[in-house]
Amino acid sequence: MALLNRHTAPAPSAAVASDPRATMAVLPRCFQFPLTILTGKALSGQPSPGWTPTFHLVTATTSLVAGVLLSVLAYALGGPFLLLLVAGWAVTLHGMRNLRMMIYHQCSHRNMYRRRALDRAVGHAVSALLIIQNFQRYSREHVSDHHALDHMTLKDPTVQAFLVGLDLHPGMSRRAMWRRVLGKLVSPRFHLVFAVSRARSFRSQAARTEKAVALTLYGSLALVTGLTGTWQALLVIWFVPLVPLFQISNTLRLCVKHTFPAPGVEDRRSRAYFASLTNAIFLGDPAPAPQLPAWRRMLGWARWTLRLLFVHAPSRYLVLTGDTVVHDFHHRHPRAGDWANYIFARQKDAEHLAPGQPPYHEVWGLVPAISHVFDSLAAADPEEFDISRLRSVSKRELFAAFDD
Repeated sequence: MALLNRHTAPAPSAAVASDPRATMAVLPRCFQFPLTILTGKALSGQPSPGWTPTFHLVTATTSLVAGVLLSVLAYALGGPFLLLLVAGWAVTLHGMRNLRMMIYHQCSHRNMYRRRALDRAVGHAVSALLIIQNFQRYSREHVSDHHALDHMTLKDPTVQAFLVGLDLHPGMSRRAMWRRVLGKLVSPRFHLVFAVSRARSFRSQAARTEKAVALTLYGSLALVTGLTGTWQALLVIWFVPLVPLFQISNTLRLCVKHTFPAPGVEDRRSRAYFASLTNAIFLGDPAPAPQLPAWRRMLGWARWTLRLLFVHAPSRYLVLTGDTVVHDFHHRHPRAGDWANYIFARQKDAEHLAPGQPPYHEVWGLVPAISHVFDSLAAADPEEFDISRLRSVSKRELFAAFDD
């Protein structure tokens, strides 16, 4: 069951009981910063590390390069070393997703370096590298359709991605939605259509610089692998994380971005309404209660550790990368100057809300977060989200909107 919390200011004991992150404060101090990064939530009063946009750009690029090098090593050594490909793919994918979800996204808001020409150049480079929607079009449509009064309406590309791309509709059960999404994640046809749509979207209205970078990069790769007969290595090392793995992460991320509005909501211009459509997605479980018997506490910590390492850490590293855990902060402050310290900026804002600002909301765990969104769609107004009311949907842009 999803743990959905409203940020309030209860007594300390109540705060700890209702906040899984606060229960982790019993662990040694050396674990607290890593736990903040992994869970996506800072402890109250925890100082910011002073990250910068350049720090995120460098770490994302380094992750991508390191992942590719690890995959090259695994492929070259062969035999049992091929198992290292899994780690190489994971590190590569993490870099790709941070470039897309954090760097490219902030550039689209002209908020990466707050210098239009520089942000555009970085955005062009990312779109060319990852073969995603051309930067100019994405920037224009993302700000006008997703960060406006049409947010989470039929005009919003995110809603269209749910209704048309994933074929999910109001009235469907949570189980049916899960079954349909998981089916698409393993469907070769889904991935082929997705990949073709990405390529077509990139080609459509792409700037000359985007096309030049893409042609130079992929043309060089095609030439080298053709001359050396290493095209299989290129497919395994680069295109596996770029296409199916990227698209799986992409789709799961879409499924936690925003909840659908409840039927009958009249005031759709208020801050509270827009705040209700986005939750923070934190990762982790409450630490075992100290008053438990010793044997139960030991088993509890073993379970907590295993889930942290094999459930929550992969979810954070491969799906909810970068600042996606606190996407609610971005929607409240799309041009926040301190966006690079997203976890700490969100915590500070939640603890010191300005007058009139609605409280923040949070869900703990990737699977509960997806189920929470599915439940909101199941209860949504079927007339408001009737796809027959859509005039037209371009599949070329539809799949590009999965990460809108």
